[in-house]
Amino acid sequence: MIDRIYRHWVTAALVLGVAMLLLLLLLARRLEWNSFVILVYLQTPIYMLHQVEEHTGDRFRAFVNREIYGGVDALTPLTVLVVNVPGVWGVTLVSLYLTLCVGAGWCLIGLYLIAVNAVIHILAFVLKRKYNPGLWTAVLLFVPLSVLTLRSGAVRQATWMHHSIGLATALAIHAALVVHTRFRAMRLRRVAPSAR
Repeated sequence: MIDRIYRHWVTAALVLGVAMLLLLLLLARRLEWNSFVILVYLQTPIYMLHQVEEHTGDRFRAFVNREIYGGVDALTPLTVLVVNVPGVWGVTLVSLYLTLCVGAGWCLIGLYLIAVNAVIHILAFVLKRKYNPGLWTAVLLFVPLSVLTLRSGAVRQATWMHHSIGLATALAIHAALVVHTRFRAMRLRRVAPSAR
């Protein structure tokens, strides 16, 4: 079952992302959303479109395992699925709900997730001097969305607590991925020589 979900989640991201964009005009008009709420809503479908560039054909997982771990299967399909579905879709949707139901500052959870991811893609390009899967949508979609949201008046009302929780959530998700893959790579490298 998990294998089937993994094989099709990128297609689901494309369909859901496009559907959410097509529903935006209707939702914004019916619910009388202002431009700030629209920007927060966009975090989820924009991230889904980024995931399509990043993960189509399993290219991000292959890139990480080849370029960072020297061919070791450190990043698994299950890890990719967990990070991207509950870890991204779930977090950006929670950020939207908190923004609508509690206060504008909670948009920073989804915003920092997008901004941190964009910075990582751009830094990887600068350091490696080569394309990494997800780079173009990070530059063309994440950067403008982050800047526009940060410049909105509603974000100026955010407290240090909102910034701290938003940044900590984004860093924790990315750090958990790095720690998990590093430990898995170390374990696989230890097992490999003894298997010969």
